[in-house]
Amino acid sequence: MKGKGRPLVYRRQGNPMAKRTNQILELLTNENKMEVSLLAEKLGVSQVTVRKDLDELESQGVVVREHGFAVLKSTDDISGRIAYHYESKKKIAAKAAELVNDGDTLMIESGSCCALLADTLAATKKDLTIITNSTFIAGYIRGKSNFQVILLGGIYQQDAQVLVGPMVRQCAENFCVDLLFIGIDGYSLKTGFTNRDQMRAQAVKDMARQAEKVVVLTESEKFHKHGVVPLNINQQIKLIITDQKIDDAAVSELIGQKIQVISV
Repeated sequence: MKGKGRPLVYRRQGNPMAKRTNQILELLTNENKMEVSLLAEKLGVSQVTVRKDLDELESQGVVVREHGFAVLKSTDDISGRIAYHYESKKKIAAKAAELVNDGDTLMIESGSCCALLADTLAATKKDLTIITNSTFIAGYIRGKSNFQVILLGGIYQQDAQVLVGPMVRQCAENFCVDLLFIGIDGYSLKTGFTNRDQMRAQAVKDMARQAEKVVVLTESEKFHKHGVVPLNINQQIKLIITDQKIDDAAVSELIGQKIQVISV
């Protein structure tokens, strides 16, 4: 199924093409722009094969082809972010869904793991109310469930398909929920959890004020990166759900902050 509105997540990770496209996304995430010949060399396949993979990614609106190069369209594009390490993110989402009961009202912030959580909930839960600032999530589960979806108003960031700004806080103040699920861009011992965008970071803070418990859904590699904007909500974060590659030092730091860590 093709089109910009749907991410490249339809092939099992064991499929050779799915494995290559994930590797291409990983390389482009690190480099942003690479020659097709270099991609082929790093993947150990022909340039013809890489071009076919890039055609698929381009049809999804994830990459752009230009004069022998492949360019990641945007690090904020959620379609590409979902496709990157899809199987690990699905496991994280499935574990997070166990925290939610039929009939609950919860908040879900923008992010690839968060979008997959919403999708998992749509397949497994009933009568939920989801409050979100992500227009992507609202569209992603449209027609899949009987959920009530409440969008928090704000300024629309086109690539990330998320609403930000002071209206998010004003709208969020009308709700009080038990759980808020968020993603992160990085972590450091000095600053805690971080985001790379000031306005999205503020939206997370504003939503966190209205939740009893904040749950972080993230890949373990984020613990080796850091964004430029501290979230400053470590005291509200009670649980991290991540993959099994998280290192022991990071786990010890988080436990020391009375944050539970679940790896899947």
